[in-house]
Amino acid sequence: MIKKGLKVRILSGKDKKKEGEVIEIDRSSNRAKVKEINMVKKHVKTTKEKKGGIFSKESFIHLSNLKLIDEKVKSKKTEAKK
Repeated sequence: MIKKGLKVRILSGKDKKKEGEVIEIDRSSNRAKVKEINMVKKHVKTTKEKKGGIFSKESFIHLSNLKLIDEKVKSKKTEAKK
């Protein structure tokens, strides 16, 4: 099960084969945000409080396009092979 804070690998899309950490999960729509993956441009209008401009931020990715990287299991398998 994919949870916040775990490392995942991207299986499809423009960021295929990249790895990152899950920073947010939307269980109702089966999507997750991964740090520095699936970056999109957001145009923000200037207000009295904030300066506007074009900002990059992460967008959601469907959970079926993510693969959990379990580092603990990898280390156990490599030790067993030796």
